[in-house]
Amino acid sequence: MDTFTQTYLNEVKQVADKIDPAAIEKLVDALAALQQRGGRLFILGVGGSAGHASHAVNDFRKICGLEAYTPTDNVSELTARINDEGWDSCFAEWLKGSRLNAQDAILVFSVGGGNREKNVSVNLVKALELAQGTGATILGIVGKDGGFTRQAAAACVLVPVISPDRITPHTEGFCAVVWHLLVSHPKLKRVATKWESVK
Repeated sequence: MDTFTQTYLNEVKQVADKIDPAAIEKLVDALAALQQRGGRLFILGVGGSAGHASHAVNDFRKICGLEAYTPTDNVSELTARINDEGWDSCFAEWLKGSRLNAQDAILVFSVGGGNREKNVSVNLVKALELAQGTGATILGIVGKDGGFTRQAAAACVLVPVISPDRITPHTEGFCAVVWHLLVSHPKLKRVATKWESVK
C-alpha cells in the first residue's frame, strides 16, 4: 500500500543517494583546518535551523573540541539587537561584537541560503558579507539552489530537492544528518560519545 509515510521515507532514501559525498568531505577538510589553527566556529540559522545551530554548537564543542557559538543561544542580546537595530543586521552586529576574524569560520544552516533580492533571510546575507570582509571561512548546509550561502561559501553541501512540496523538512532533516556525520568523522572527532563509550 502506497502511503504518505512510505512516500516520505522513499524521498529520504533518494536524498541520501543524491547528496554529494565530495561536498561533505570538503566541509570536513575546512573544519579540520579550522580545528588545527584554533579558530572559532560560529553557526547561524533561523527558525528550525536556529534550533539545529544550538544542538550543533554542543556537538562541535563536546565531541570535536572546537570553540563554537551561535547568536540564537543568547536570546537577550539577539532580541535587543533586533529591537534596537533591526532583524537584517542582528547576526552581523553580533559577529562584530564577537570580533569575527580570518581565523574563524561561519557555518550556515538554511533551507534557502539567504536572498537579498527576495528579502529572505537577509540577516544571513549581511553576516556572510561581514565574513567576506574579515576573511573568515564561509561554510554551509543548504537546500533549494543554495542562495547567497552557496555563492559565498568555500565549502557547501546542497541538499537535493526531491519533492518541491517537502523542501524544508528534507533540508532540515539532512542538515542534522550531515552535521552528525561531521562530528563523527575521524578527521574531526576527539571525544567518544556517551553510548558508544559505555560497555
